[in-house]
Amino acid sequence: MGKFKYRVMNSDGEKIEGHYEANSKEEVMDFVSGNGYYPLMIEEVSESVNIELKFNNKVKLKDVSIFCRQFYTMLNAGVPILTCLEILSNQIENKKLREATRDINEEVAKGGVLSDAMKKHKDVFPELLVSLIASGEASGNLDAIMLRMATHYEKENKINNKVKSAMIYPIVLGMVSIGAIIFILTSVMPTFTEIFKESGTVLPWSTRFLLGLSDVIANNWILMIALISICAFGLNIFLKSEEGKLASSKLKLKLPVLKKLNQMIIVSRFTRTLSTLIASGLPLVEALKIVSEVTGNKVSEKVLLKIRDSVMRGESLYISMRESEIFPTMLYSMIKIGEETGSLDDILNKTADFYDEELESIIQTSVALIEPILIVVMGLVIGFMIVSIMLPLFNSYTQI
Repeated sequence: MGKFKYRVMNSDGEKIEGHYEANSKEEVMDFVSGNGYYPLMIEEVSESVNIELKFNNKVKLKDVSIFCRQFYTMLNAGVPILTCLEILSNQIENKKLREATRDINEEVAKGGVLSDAMKKHKDVFPELLVSLIASGEASGNLDAIMLRMATHYEKENKINNKVKSAMIYPIVLGMVSIGAIIFILTSVMPTFTEIFKESGTVLPWSTRFLLGLSDVIANNWILMIALISICAFGLNIFLKSEEGKLASSKLKLKLPVLKKLNQMIIVSRFTRTLSTLIASGLPLVEALKIVSEVTGNKVSEKVLLKIRDSVMRGESLYISMRESEIFPTMLYSMIKIGEETGSLDDILNKTADFYDEELESIIQTSVALIEPILIVVMGLVIGFMIVSIMLPLFNSYTQI
């Protein structure tokens, strides 16, 4: 069985591309025609050696957004859900998502409910998406839900990419600086050891410290690599625990440079997600429970669960949030206006757009602060090392 790539046009003139496994082009043509599409191109894809690594098979937000966008396009064109799933299960590139979609397709074909089938793949489909699909099935507006979620995940993915892109340069700069320090200690310092011994010059404490450190690294590098690996492994396990996640979340909201950035990420996710949930018809209490799990911060999760409990007791969202220190004052005011006018979802959506722009500005500001700080710190460290090397040399020359 071969893999074929196809490009078709639906009844609305929209072009759809995908992949389908079949024994021949004629079989693909039957599949395309049977679904009411007009074929534009069908060609066999040559198979190549593909080594798939487990850590590369993760379902990303981009994959989920494409899934929602393609699902919406077909639903909007009048394609039945089962046919949509069949097409998606053959054209999705991410293996994990493709296999999950095939399982869902089989479940729905047996008479199962789409949202129930998706719940069985919690590691693939976010709870937010599954909850809204269940809401869309109940209200009969699944296509609108898919469009809203596609837009939601596209914006979320865009924000995540901006944060990651902004951090690339500082990380590379830090790694290069650490590499330079290790090079000086392991390659440069040993060449001066004999020179210092022959000169008989009394070495300052800084030079003795560097020579000692260089000697330790040179003679125990295997042990040091092992210790660093064990520490990194232990830290990774700790950060995955509930205590580690909470400690990491608290630290992110206390670090001077990163505090504002992480606060804006939380606010942006909160406003965007809550707006999407309320607009989709979910009750506020249930929406707050889901939102608490997507902010990516354990501190904000606890705060939002307290807010949910307060709303359950009959308090308004504005009053419930007012005592929180995580969210900015402007957000409280906007929520109060939204509750008073009955347009909370629309107000939150517009507020989310504002905070997205604010987040982009903060990302640029944070990077602008981090870069010079890193340069100054690394410059001082390397400068200290150079001075420690040159000072005894200078002293020995002056004594001649």
